[in-house]
Amino acid sequence: MAPRRLVVALLLAAAVATVASASDPQQEGQSRPTFPSESELVNVNVVVLDAKGKLVTGLTRDDFVVYEDDQRMALTLFGRAFTDQAEAGTDDDVALDLGLMLDTSESMIKPLKLSQQAASRFLESIPRARELYTIFFSEEIRVSRYDSESQQGLYDRIHGLRGGGNTALYDAVAVYLSRVQGQSGRKVLVIFSDGEDSISELTFGELLRLVRSSPVTIYPIAFMEGLRPGSGRAGRGMAVLRELAALTGGQVFSPNVSRDLADIYKKLLEELGAQYVLGYTSPDQARDGRYRRLRVELKAKRKDLRLRYRPGYLVPQDEPAEEDK
Repeated sequence: MAPRRLVVALLLAAAVATVASASDPQQEGQSRPTFPSESELVNVNVVVLDAKGKLVTGLTRDDFVVYEDDQRMALTLFGRAFTDQAEAGTDDDVALDLGLMLDTSESMIKPLKLSQQAASRFLESIPRARELYTIFFSEEIRVSRYDSESQQGLYDRIHGLRGGGNTALYDAVAVYLSRVQGQSGRKVLVIFSDGEDSISELTFGELLRLVRSSPVTIYPIAFMEGLRPGSGRAGRGMAVLRELAALTGGQVFSPNVSRDLADIYKKLLEELGAQYVLGYTSPDQARDGRYRRLRVELKAKRKDLRLRYRPGYLVPQDEPAEEDK
């Protein structure tokens, strides 16, 4: 079994069962992924916008109500990213861990320069993350981890990338999800890609299952210059990126030229700074592989405000005991 195929097989197993061993994630490359054996606290990152699309940041714990499968939950964690404070929690609960995923495959050769420029400008704009993963991928997936003190040397690596090869987008996203599963804090993945996939071991449906079991918020930055506008490939790629964003409470940005980037970063950074972090312990501790629907409301139901968050999460499923097999 090839290394990437082994990683994908483990990821699929982890989506429905408990996997509990891993090699050091500080090492670059593809190591065995780790998923938690328990996942008691359910975290929901919420963005609130007014009728004009402006972010609303003045709300408190008492303003929010969270439902799981229509049952009201008791909040045990409330955090606001813009104050770096988490009530009934720690600063780690609102700390930002960032994934930066850059597609260097054949279909991205034409927009690669803009994509590289976008990635480096994004790193210059965003405050230092507590932890940063970079994932450079075509048919191979190269993963590196940086702490807040070691991120400076990354720019040369980004601009030294060369494009070419097939695309393993789905596998690359899955590898990132495995690295951050079970850790505290806000998990944000920014994907620079056209949404194409040509060689992944995972199907799109299998990837969506993994995404539903993860607390990561995904913000794709879509580069469609390498694909003919209005073509089936362009439409499929954009649909993939939109689905990943919708399932996680993120959104898609699509720059056409370099001057579009500054506004995109401004919007993305403002959104990351305006997130609310809500947490609760589900009374249903069954590990049955079921998808649980989430609903977040404001107690004072203002029609001029709208909320964006992940619509649900997938519960892990324990393997049956030997006597049940």
